[in-house]
Amino acid sequence: MTLPDFFTQTPEGEILLTGHRIGLSHLVHYYREGYSPEMLVCQYPTLSLPLVHKAIAFALEHAAEVDAYVTGCRAALDQQSRQSQPLDLDALRRRAESSSQPQVPTPV
Repeated sequence: MTLPDFFTQTPEGEILLTGHRIGLSHLVHYYREGYSPEMLVCQYPTLSLPLVHKAIAFALEHAAEVDAYVTGCRAALDQQSRQSQPLDLDALRRRAESSSQPQVPTPV
């Protein structure tokens, strides 16, 4: 997909609004949830309304490609979730407690 200048693709393949850390997949997600462009600007106040309109128009004009991209993003996130280890809260508490204990120097 050829991107207009208001989008930038990272080396990892993520499509961001140029000059922002906000991804195309985020805008598409909220737009599909029923957010209006004005609501998206409230959600992401660093974006201008004209930029949001251009991004949404691009997504609608390239629906098949954007859908495939968003589906790939969702699949990658799901895979990362499945591969992550659950937090062991007891182990974290023990580490926090041991790091907060004053360290006594050992005699030489």
